[in-house]
Amino acid sequence: MATLLRIDSSASGENSKSRQLANEFVENWLAKNPGGKVVVRDVDANPLPHFTSETLGALFTPEENRTAEQKAIVAIGDELISEIEAADVVTVSAPMYNFGIPSTLKSYFDYIARAGRTFQYTETGPVGLLNKDAYVFVASGSFLAETPMDHQVPYLNTFLGFVGITVKETFIAGGQALGEPGEESFNKAKAKIASAA
Repeated sequence: MATLLRIDSSASGENSKSRQLANEFVENWLAKNPGGKVVVRDVDANPLPHFTSETLGALFTPEENRTAEQKAIVAIGDELISEIEAADVVTVSAPMYNFGIPSTLKSYFDYIARAGRTFQYTETGPVGLLNKDAYVFVASGSFLAETPMDHQVPYLNTFLGFVGITVKETFIAGGQALGEPGEESFNKAKAKIASAA
């Protein structure tokens, strides 16, 4: 049975255009994988603690020396990593907030980036270990894709590649604060999804 891990991050709930694009993809994926399982990780509805000195201290403390509090901190990342390791395909939906991704999604990435588990350092540089495909759904108020102000899509591609996840396709709904141009952009992205799932 194939498993799709869906990661959502918009604070706009069902009004979110990035979530709506992900909805379309998941619906098509389930139609093509009728026995498939969808696991939802909504980092807005269930935000993760931000990385602090306590987080790093717990991770760098040998397992046998960790306090109960440190074990609880490490367990957060363990759960997230096991979840993504078990998935066959991953979707990430993200709005653009102030030129980048939501801090809730950045926190998620901080927890799943773990040396020796999701990536490893080699003589030729870091190598990702997750070996999965992903589809990315993004939205923004204006049209910033492929401009110097876009720190959303390039960051997502960089991070996912770093942990061994190949972005097969990115669906971009720009101009969502601009009325009709935004609607056209959204509908164009939605139309592309039908052939991608």
